[in-house]
Amino acid sequence: MRHTSIAVAARALRSGEITSEQLLVEANAAADAHDECLGTYLARFDEQALAASRLLDAELRAGHDRGPLHGIPFAIKDVITTAEGPTTAQSLVFDPGWTPRVDAPAVARLRAAGAVITGKTGTSEFATGVPDPEKPFPIARNPWDLRRFTGGSSTGNASGISAGLFLGALGTDTAGSIRQPAALCGISGLKPTFGRVPKSGCVPLGYSYDHVGPMARSAWDCAVILTAIAGRDPDDPSSSGRPVSDYAATLDGNLRGMRIGVDLLSAHWTTAADGLEVALEKAIAILSEAGATIVPIRLPHYREISDAALFGYTVEAFGDHRTGLRHRWSDYSRATRLSLASGALTSAGDYVQMQRVRRLGQHEVGVVFAAVDLVLTPTASTAAPLLDGLDISTIAAAVQTPYWNAVGNPALSVPIGFTLDGLPLGMQLAGRPFDEVAVLAAGHAYQLRTDWHLRVPPVTPIGRGTDGTFPCRDRGLGRTTAESSPSPISSADEILTCRLLDAAGIVPDDAEIVQLARSFHGRRIRLDALYAIRETYHLPPIGVFRADPEDRWL
Repeated sequence: MRHTSIAVAARALRSGEITSEQLLVEANAAADAHDECLGTYLARFDEQALAASRLLDAELRAGHDRGPLHGIPFAIKDVITTAEGPTTAQSLVFDPGWTPRVDAPAVARLRAAGAVITGKTGTSEFATGVPDPEKPFPIARNPWDLRRFTGGSSTGNASGISAGLFLGALGTDTAGSIRQPAALCGISGLKPTFGRVPKSGCVPLGYSYDHVGPMARSAWDCAVILTAIAGRDPDDPSSSGRPVSDYAATLDGNLRGMRIGVDLLSAHWTTAADGLEVALEKAIAILSEAGATIVPIRLPHYREISDAALFGYTVEAFGDHRTGLRHRWSDYSRATRLSLASGALTSAGDYVQMQRVRRLGQHEVGVVFAAVDLVLTPTASTAAPLLDGLDISTIAAAVQTPYWNAVGNPALSVPIGFTLDGLPLGMQLAGRPFDEVAVLAAGHAYQLRTDWHLRVPPVTPIGRGTDGTFPCRDRGLGRTTAESSPSPISSADEILTCRLLDAAGIVPDDAEIVQLARSFHGRRIRLDALYAIRETYHLPPIGVFRADPEDRWL
């Protein structure tokens, strides 16, 4: 597409340079030519989108302007319901009749703001795991190198925005599924505060970790999307009734008075991709030039709080999928079924302790935010990995995102440069709960002074593949795995793993039992570390019970 961002397209629509229908025609032409190779879409709604774009053009001609999203092509991750077609969650197991064909509240709000819904995009199965070439679904590829992963699980969103197939998208984020793909594909992505955007109409993964949020080219684009989709929904008891800001209204590029905390010593900087440390140092300098004061900090209990998210959501997900795993084990993709089954290896006491760690994390992170307005970290410590041999453990070790899912604070990823191999790098800006204004302000100020977010990948519909062609989506993709290098395993680990799986009624094959036993060993060590945090001993878990379920949090 010639108009690469919502901001640019919105100006062009109002100047008469282009119409919504013409924007859609450009987007569809790009998808027609190249989506077979990019693997972005699961379903396209060409006829409905064309009718919507024509209606919106007529409204604009008549002087009815719905706002900056009026006439803009948008895609929806296929774990969020839309009226046009069934939701699949990219799974053979998921029942398309789970919900009627209606828009999720966030989708309905996008439409009301003038967005043109072009289709449903690919995801990892149930928004977890990694792509499985043995299942009949497209595998999204990174437009910067078609051999590489987009990041997960909002895979198609990141690929499509980066490659110019649409200008904005709605994604979900349980442990980084908006921010990691944004970082690896060179775009912007926001995980709002937990409850800021309703999850109604979204296939759940981890109920207390799931977030719905925007993905787009820039922080400004994300701001106008958030303004449209935020707000309470009565069908989501976790959604907040706090007033919704016009998040783009105050984005002026001035950060005077803002204090940004940077953890320069944390372990998550020690395995950085080439070029990441330099890119972060330059980004910090640019934020300082914009008026921010940089303050050294240490994030409290970084590994333990992150683990409370990484392990906690699998327990919640297992609760949803126990019956499916018992009866349709092989229909799940391999990485997904192993990830979900790991929830059976965690005790109820472990889950309660994770929620205590989250409660402590909220308190101690609040102490950090008493001294600073934002916290800056890498989004991921590595660039996009190769799809061939892709595994969950490598991805989980690289992302710096789950921490903020555990405590619920808003976090934005923006591109900050490239590795020596030309792969995108991202930084993450996290703020106080419901202070998306500050998070977006810093991202926007940075992007006013850089153009990383405007860079167009060479492997896109307006460029070429690395060998001068666009390879088909399954070329060179070997078997993905759930774990990389083997970790220790004892007969006791294997016996206990078998007993826990048997109690859950799950029957993996022998190789999968060995793999789950290996993961159990490492998981047990890290779970035991949560109990070593003495400050949690007398804290209530983060879950809240109400005698009157209608007495909802506002």
